[in-house]
Amino acid sequence: MYNQNNNIQVTPKLIKWVVTGVAALVVVIVAMAFITPWYNVWSQEMEGKAEFAKAEQNRKIKIEEAKANLEAEKLNAQAEIERAKGAAEAIRIENGSITPTYIQYLWVRQQSDLSNKTVIYVPTETNLPILESTRALSIPQE
Repeated sequence: MYNQNNNIQVTPKLIKWVVTGVAALVVVIVAMAFITPWYNVWSQEMEGKAEFAKAEQNRKIKIEEAKANLEAEKLNAQAEIERAKGAAEAIRIENGSITPTYIQYLWVRQQSDLSNKTVIYVPTETNLPILESTRALSIPQE
């Protein structure tokens, strides 16, 4: 294939291979020119379907969350009704009257729900706490 001057010998077989290679390269380039737009359209269609499926799933999740919230609110309402029934029964047992002693009892019971607060009980003549008192504000020393 090489002559004495390191030149490539051009033979009909070599020319045939080069022409065939160039023709194949041209065919691939032309084919890519036609296939690429079709692929881009198909790819965008698939992306759109994926986004639509994701949006549909998110919508279903929001619907399920709303249903769960509705169920929770219904249960909370039922609990409140039962609490009110209990309070009504307690008042009925007390002959329909709420005494000052019972109000003080409820106030003391409510104080157990306070967190991170200090309550000071001031004894009175009847050993009952004063229900309505104000706390003195501490004045900084100068």
